[in-house]
Amino acid sequence: MSTKKYGVDQQLIRDLASILDETNLTEIEVEQDDLRIRVSRTPAAVQAFAPAAAPAPAPVAAAPAAPAAPAAAAPADVSKNAVPSPMVGTVYLAPAPGAAPFITVGQQVKEGQTLLIIEAMKTMNQIPAPRAGTVTAILCQDAQPVEYGEPLVVIE
Repeated sequence: MSTKKYGVDQQLIRDLASILDETNLTEIEVEQDDLRIRVSRTPAAVQAFAPAAAPAPAPVAAAPAAPAAPAAAAPADVSKNAVPSPMVGTVYLAPAPGAAPFITVGQQVKEGQTLLIIEAMKTMNQIPAPRAGTVTAILCQDAQPVEYGEPLVVIE
């Protein structure tokens, strides 16, 4: 029987975090023997997991509490009227630097009209309006990284 302890290899975590930065991934997970380590850009920043039979260790790094505050300040109906990001990438509000933005707050949009562009893996992806309506909020900034499912624009 092994007397191995569930120690956390901090260098491995740093290496995984570097891979996230280099590849623009949002999460990476590795498993070695009975230890599973997941590094993520989501609120659960870095966690180590022991096998199911062993008690779970405490998170390696606590997620900052600050990002939760802006979400609480958003209107309650944002989630039902928000257009979520269909992918991870960098959002651009205009077709080219210095050009007029695709949309502005208060503008009427038609279903299928381009709202913004998300660059993912060197590909520019036009994000269309899922429905017609009025743009009541733009929840992202130009050249901001976005996650899958993150609300981008509110259309009512």
